[in-house]
Amino acid sequence: MALAGFHPVVRQWFTTEVGEPTSAQLRGWDSIAAGRHTLIAAPTGSGKTLAAFLTAINALLEESHTAPLPDEVRILYVSPLKALSADIHKNLAEPRAGIHRLARRP
Repeated sequence: MALAGFHPVVRQWFTTEVGEPTSAQLRGWDSIAAGRHTLIAAPTGSGKTLAAFLTAINALLEESHTAPLPDEVRILYVSPLKALSADIHKNLAEPRAGIHRLARRP
């Protein structure tokens, strides 16, 4: 399963809101999971940014189950300024909010 390395809540959010992973996401996740520095080069709209953010969100969610998350910078994302606002909204704020809603369900 393509999303096997992700927390069940993250898998549920992804399959419900996004559907099937793209080739760029699958290759990116494999590289990131192997602990390699990863640069995903693929066409616009291929899910590169979400691949990176979802991995980070998942790691923080997993960590939050063992201890409260410290109030500190943990992730650095570099984006062209022109795309930054859209990247943050579509690929970070929306997934984070959706995953948070699912995680809080009884």
